[in-house]
Amino acid sequence: MNRKIKPDYGLDAPLVIRNMFIIGTAGLLCWLGAKLNLWTGKLLLPIGNNSLILDFSGMGLFLGATMTFSACWMVWDSKIGKLNNREKLLDNLTWTGDEQVLDVGCGRGLLLIGAAKRLTTGKATGIDIWQTEDLSGNAHHATAQNVRIEGLEQRVEIATADMRNLPYSDGSFDYVISRAAIHNLYSAEDRIMAIQEITRVLKAGGKALIEDIRHGNEYAKSFSASTCSSVQHLEPLWLRIFTRLITFGALNPVTLLVTK
Repeated sequence: MNRKIKPDYGLDAPLVIRNMFIIGTAGLLCWLGAKLNLWTGKLLLPIGNNSLILDFSGMGLFLGATMTFSACWMVWDSKIGKLNNREKLLDNLTWTGDEQVLDVGCGRGLLLIGAAKRLTTGKATGIDIWQTEDLSGNAHHATAQNVRIEGLEQRVEIATADMRNLPYSDGSFDYVISRAAIHNLYSAEDRIMAIQEITRVLKAGGKALIEDIRHGNEYAKSFSASTCSSVQHLEPLWLRIFTRLITFGALNPVTLLVTK
């Protein structure tokens, strides 16, 4: 029996995952070496007439456990979690099937394909600049392959474009969606430009659905400043707390539903 080929949406932040596994492994080896009496597990730092004792064994166990767990969680989320979350996220929009949808920073097509499956006469357009440090195997052809696997070529268009300068006319889209993309613009000015562009290409009464890993309050202020009539935070409090704990405050997830 031939197995149906499934879309591959890649690993999010592959370099971060790699580094977490390296640090986690090093920490666990440091702790294990001390337990096996291969070294003391302590480092003495002379400070004047005294010495500061650093317990690398305990630090190694803590870092090893937390970093390894965080890396495994990110792999699980990339392969399973984000697929489960996609439909819940898109359910925040009301679909009739004739919408014009733009996915900003579409990557390998996770939200793009999810949106296209809800369309009949409408079209889903995905744009990206295909940075592999943001997503493993991130490329135009990888997205196109996923679209072909799902049989959605007639409902999907893919383009290489910068979210700070979208190549579309004012009021072109009913919905603009984006997941874990805008934060990859490292300056606040660039992120504000992206929010302004998203607002510009939305039709009057159109909606933007933005899920990201940080900068939520900044996005909300930028949408409000762009004359959007409603900006709602949808992210659950438990997710924000849990994610911030396991990432030492590096991530602060946000989900915004915006009406122009």
